[in-house]
Amino acid sequence: MADKKIGEYYAPPPKMGKWEGFKKFIWNSETSQCLGRTGSSWAKILLFYIIFYAALTGFFAAIFAVFYQTLEVDKPKWMLDNGLIGSNPGLGFRPMPPEANVESTLVWYESSKKDNYMYWVEETERFLKYHTYDELPKKNQVNCSFEHPPPEGKVCGVEVSSFAPCTFDNNFGYHLARPCIFLKLNKIYNWEPQIYDLANLPKDMPEGLKHHIKEKQSLRPNETAVVWVSCEGENPADVENIKSRDYYPRMGFPSFYFPFKNIEGYIPPIVAVQFTVETGVLINIECKAWARNIKHDRSDRRGSVHFELMVD
Repeated sequence: MADKKIGEYYAPPPKMGKWEGFKKFIWNSETSQCLGRTGSSWAKILLFYIIFYAALTGFFAAIFAVFYQTLEVDKPKWMLDNGLIGSNPGLGFRPMPPEANVESTLVWYESSKKDNYMYWVEETERFLKYHTYDELPKKNQVNCSFEHPPPEGKVCGVEVSSFAPCTFDNNFGYHLARPCIFLKLNKIYNWEPQIYDLANLPKDMPEGLKHHIKEKQSLRPNETAVVWVSCEGENPADVENIKSRDYYPRMGFPSFYFPFKNIEGYIPPIVAVQFTVETGVLINIECKAWARNIKHDRSDRRGSVHFELMVD
């Protein structure tokens, strides 16, 4: 606020109360200033910020436009060995322990207490409904077989009934000492399995799986294009405490589910493994997927998955 000049000196501004000073700051009728600025000053600063933010927005829009020109909506830019995921899929298992034990891989329950084992039953049912899109339209899905793989633009469906007796009606075996664990192979875009043949089975493949493959080869040779799965106890004591294990609907993932092309409605294949185990004992289990282009690394859990099972 300009002071009034008296002769050769400037007089101090008149004293005003807080409210009067605030009103003067909002609008000064003497200088035609609003909030300490004239109309032209406000116009100049407003114009500056409009130009500044418009230029900033245009700059970032141009950067994103160039960036998105290098990407494709339905597939990753870097695939297989060129991507961070790589070309060696891992295995996952369900059901998982409660979120409170996020780092745990222990499936433990008391088969005589419904309130205790129902968590695992409901968690498994939730996984199947989500994974098989049971409550959603089955878009692009067709029934597949080894003789009839999916046509271009279509994907194979998964029928929950094929996992029987590992079904919700049977409590997935949790009311007994025969729990069902579901295995899934992690999705990698455009990955195709290189199937083992009888002449090139690896030395470290379990003998039971080798026998199963040979039996399939002799009885149903057209049904051996499978990413095989085996589940074994990690230690000699664990092996003894697993009485049996059964695989549904088969002992692996059929090749007609691959490759994953991000087609809407795609469902990764699942294998249900029903274990019959010794009660009251903690059992360490390792499951592996078998194909010529799947390498196993226990420390990184590549091509395999580990979990513990304990039934009281």
